[in-house]
Amino acid sequence: MLHLITGGSASGKSRFGEQAALDTGAGCRYYIATMEPWGREGRERVSRHRRQREGKGFHTIEAYHNLETVFLESGNREDRVILLECMSNLVANEQFGTGGSDEEILGRIFGGVRHLQDQGKDLIIITNEVFSDGSLYERETLRYLKLLGQANRKLALWADQVTEVIYGIGVGIKGKEEDYGKQ
Repeated sequence: MLHLITGGSASGKSRFGEQAALDTGAGCRYYIATMEPWGREGRERVSRHRRQREGKGFHTIEAYHNLETVFLESGNREDRVILLECMSNLVANEQFGTGGSDEEILGRIFGGVRHLQDQGKDLIIITNEVFSDGSLYERETLRYLKLLGQANRKLALWADQVTEVIYGIGVGIKGKEEDYGKQ
């Protein structure tokens, strides 16, 4: 099953996604971290997320780009949940770090998502809703927003379940109604 979780900054989507991973009952839990911890603020954010996951049994893999190179070794596919945090960092890393045309960037991202899906029964992807602020941006930032929007749209189509987290509350967009609001 593919579950896409979206929400604004500090909406509680990370905590919601972790709980969704725990709720699968999978014995083997992987956390794929895509945020490169640049600067003090980035390191603090990564530390906060690590503390939040403590004691929950996640195997953390830092994979900033090229998800097709990630191979999970513990557990078997049917007892494995993978939490990918987060798509917005992955898109930025692929665009600004690895580079290439829009098609190449999205191809790597979607190929990586499919590769992770093949390795686990459940894949939960966290992404950001960054399209509502109405600000003016530089050309490369606009390209990033376009790529993230394209990735989010395609993932939402692929997903069995889509949840938007608002103020820590999951609002069902697509999927099982009885699962909406789980925390």
